[in-house]
Amino acid sequence: MADGSAAAGYLGVSRSLTGRAWRERPADADTVRRHQLALGLSEPLARALASRGVPADGGETYLNPTLKALFPDPSSFLDMDRAAQVLIDALLADRPMTVFADYDVDGASSAAQIVRWFRAMGKELPIYVPDRMTEGYGPSPAAFRKIRDSGVELVVTVDCGAAAYEALACAKEIGLEVVVIDHHLMRDQIPEVAALVNPNRPGCPSGQGVLAAAGVAFVLLAALNREARGRGLFEGRGEPDLRQWLDLAALGAICDVTQLVGFNRALTAQGLKVMSAWRNPGLKALLDVAKGSGPAGVFHAGFILGPRINAGGRIGRSDLGARLLSTDDPDEAIALAAELDALNASRKEVEKEILEEAVRIVERESNQAEAPLVLVAADGWHPGVIGIVASRLRERYRKPALVIGVDRAANVGKGSGRSQAGVNLGRAVQAAFEEGLLLAGGGHAMAAGLSVRPDMIPDLRDFLNTRLAAETQAAAAEDGLDIDALVTAGGADRSLYGAFQRLAPFGPGNPEPMFATANVRVERPMALRGGHVRVTLTDGSGGRLKAVAWRAEDTDLGRALLGGAGALHVAGRLKPDDWQGRESVELEIEDVADPRRVG
Repeated sequence: MADGSAAAGYLGVSRSLTGRAWRERPADADTVRRHQLALGLSEPLARALASRGVPADGGETYLNPTLKALFPDPSSFLDMDRAAQVLIDALLADRPMTVFADYDVDGASSAAQIVRWFRAMGKELPIYVPDRMTEGYGPSPAAFRKIRDSGVELVVTVDCGAAAYEALACAKEIGLEVVVIDHHLMRDQIPEVAALVNPNRPGCPSGQGVLAAAGVAFVLLAALNREARGRGLFEGRGEPDLRQWLDLAALGAICDVTQLVGFNRALTAQGLKVMSAWRNPGLKALLDVAKGSGPAGVFHAGFILGPRINAGGRIGRSDLGARLLSTDDPDEAIALAAELDALNASRKEVEKEILEEAVRIVERESNQAEAPLVLVAADGWHPGVIGIVASRLRERYRKPALVIGVDRAANVGKGSGRSQAGVNLGRAVQAAFEEGLLLAGGGHAMAAGLSVRPDMIPDLRDFLNTRLAAETQAAAAEDGLDIDALVTAGGADRSLYGAFQRLAPFGPGNPEPMFATANVRVERPMALRGGHVRVTLTDGSGGRLKAVAWRAEDTDLGRALLGGAGALHVAGRLKPDDWQGRESVELEIEDVADPRRVG
């Protein structure tokens, strides 16, 4: 390790090539020492643990999170006991039921858990997933009427429903009983339903607001087991072992980009262990078609499995993901996985075209790149990929981004937004709806969706820019790169990577370790297909470190790497490099600074 102290920013970097100051991730010195002594950790690893807010007496639980230690009482969720009672009553009465799911990974993994629990109890539940193009997000009066007309008496909504006031009012009117399992932000008004379980429901004392719907669904399974046990339903039959479905709960937590803290961290950590056995036929088939391998990690869930599962809801049939995760038929799983893999390839092409057009719009519109919010709209953009494009724009401009695809025939624009830490986009979109600027809208702090009349888009842009100006300004001031440790090119090896992996799983609330290398030189720079840049970094110690910067070719960062001019400070995340059995590492570059102009 090297000394990273500096007068102005870490390594003196107060403004990098992405416009950020570098900072040493802050940690309490006494807590660092106590972690070292109690857990036998190196100083950098103990510092990383302390900097993530782990108290001196919480290190062991953090490094080895267990469900036994962190599982919440299901009864602490408002309506959880009521939901379990209603569903067990329906099971005993053999009432016709349907699971109504959102079309993303969280919805699919939530639905699959409930379907699998009821299957273990001898009852097969159908899944209804609305079509993104023709039905839009979440429950609608039309969808509920269709379900009721088919003879269904009870619907369980997962990852949706908490804010579907019109649809839930319709359900009550037509005699369709509804149990809502959700995690999205909602208004103070509580819809009249059989039960509404949502840790983000006003007044819910569970303290589990960071959970994805898949996490809430897993707690529901525990409540169902408890209710069924209390009624003697397991006398003479085996009780469903919920641990076998932890992989689905982890998948939803990771792909919905939830805070990996507390119980949610334990759920994810244990779920990845279960996933690593690849016993779910759908997940195994998807891994095979993607040519993946090895024990499951956040990368598998977030970058191999998740995008393919989402592809069905984005540009294909919306129920493919839920069907894949809930099937026990290996042949069906293989067929569904192949279809999703092909759809994902098509999705990438559509996304690339829209992103290129969106960047051109931003660059040519006066002050767009400098505004608090990047908002772009165009006719014909596919609503299934605009959320991904919004994420790419947020990464590029480091501020909230909202992308709207306009359907002129229907006279409506469908928008999807992604936010920057410190800017609550969902709350702003909700305010725009209450202001009468939107047909529909909602979400959470980091993501939001909306529907708007095309002629209202300029007013919406003005409203959101005004609403978010102060938050965006404050977030920009705080937008620095936090460094965990300074390493040499030769010191960034598999041993260092393995040591810091003890902090995994990584995600919001537990950021992946960020390493900096100082005064390295770039060798063999190469622009790759897709705009990526690959280099080898060398320093005075004689070490060499392979590195890659994703989607960087047309940025200042990428141009600096390709130019190969002089020494650079480089920061990034270590990734395993097992090509041809070498068991090495490479650096995934996050940022670059020129030491000659770091101020």
